[in-house]
Amino acid sequence: MSEAGPGEEAVSNPLLDGPLRRTVLLLAWPVLCEQVLGFLVGLYDTWLSGRIEGISEVATGAVGLAAYVGWLASMLFGLVATGTTALVSRHLGAGDLQAANRIMNRSLALATVAGGAVYALIYAAAPVMARLLEMTGLEARIVVQYLRVDGIGHVATGVTLAAAAAMRGAGNMRTPMLVLGLVGLLNVVVSTVLVFGGGGVAGWGIDGIVAGTLVARICGGLLIVAVLLAGVSGLRISFSEWRLRGESVRRILRIGGPAALDGALTWAGQFAFLMIIARLGDEGRGSAVFAAHIVGVRIEGITYLPAVAWGAAAATLIGQALGAGRHERAIAAGRETAVQCGWLAAVIGGVFLVSAPVLFRLMHTSADVVDAGSLPFRVNAMFQIPLALSIVFTASLRGAGDTRFPLLCNLVGIYLVRLPAAYIAGVVMGFGLLGAWLAMSADVTVRASLLWWRFRRGRWVGTEV
Repeated sequence: MSEAGPGEEAVSNPLLDGPLRRTVLLLAWPVLCEQVLGFLVGLYDTWLSGRIEGISEVATGAVGLAAYVGWLASMLFGLVATGTTALVSRHLGAGDLQAANRIMNRSLALATVAGGAVYALIYAAAPVMARLLEMTGLEARIVVQYLRVDGIGHVATGVTLAAAAAMRGAGNMRTPMLVLGLVGLLNVVVSTVLVFGGGGVAGWGIDGIVAGTLVARICGGLLIVAVLLAGVSGLRISFSEWRLRGESVRRILRIGGPAALDGALTWAGQFAFLMIIARLGDEGRGSAVFAAHIVGVRIEGITYLPAVAWGAAAATLIGQALGAGRHERAIAAGRETAVQCGWLAAVIGGVFLVSAPVLFRLMHTSADVVDAGSLPFRVNAMFQIPLALSIVFTASLRGAGDTRFPLLCNLVGIYLVRLPAAYIAGVVMGFGLLGAWLAMSADVTVRASLLWWRFRRGRWVGTEV
């Protein structure tokens, strides 16, 4: 991917010149493996929580809420990661390795500061979130402590995600896969040992789950920094380049700013949606309805796996193609990723539709949770294609640096469709979780339609970064 000098032949870039279908698959599969491992860790934590005697529903709620907070953290880190991928891929598409390295180092500095800020936010907001979800007494104390300990790990997560974003912009999907895969496996091993105990050592219960997560995240951050210190894909850490000002930083923030705002507003809408869910069951937040929602969202995460993976492939291919001035290649890459991911989502939705009760029984021992979640989940299964396409088209546009339109789409979908429809159908009309999940399905359908329209128009190819 280097720029040819006088008298030299240009080095072929397989991301720009290789067969598109095969190139998409080669880029997507490592990210898919990484996503699968991360998903299994989250699913396993939920499974563990459902087997903690005496507080299984409270534990499931705590783990689920921590997952929502972790999702917020990852979206806020999009302030850095989105701009990093777009700029690194553009520079490498143009053959400018020095500029790509500068962006990567600036991104790591920004991510370190962002990680500390996110932890401070989580620490302060944990009691507030507990009150908003009607938690009291022991239940509130368990959840607040869980969130605050879990939040420490997000400092390392910010650095890990920024480094992974830079590597993906360079077309290196395998190294982030290996690092994050090891993080996931370590999480499972440590959490299992600490939850159940053994060898004469008492189990830690729910504290074991969060401790395992914290250990794994810190180890992952240290490992990915070590990899970049050694140099990979032409990217190498240079601490003298860790600065928080300058044109490179402004460019990262200019692209990532709308993505981070998008993430924060999306999460606020999702939390408001959780508040609606918490009021659907007769027993408040600790009810089987809330636990069923958490389990259903965890299972639906299967659809996110290929969507995020193919979205990452789209962002890399589009960024490098636009950096090389290959607009038609960029458009074709976005189309190919959407087609491939759409077929995968159709298969996943079919499996969900057929096996919803079986999946819920595997995830939770409570018959009430299974009964509350099976039908809503079956209905939601029919909307997995628009869910996947909304993620892929968002990644495609962000890979081009067009981050404002996805922000607008998310605001429309969540605040004008999901929240009012969920309250009316779920609470006012009394359809409960089914009504809320119908509203959620309507939201993703509206977003997918708007994003597809934006992509089809093609004006995003001229986005300045």
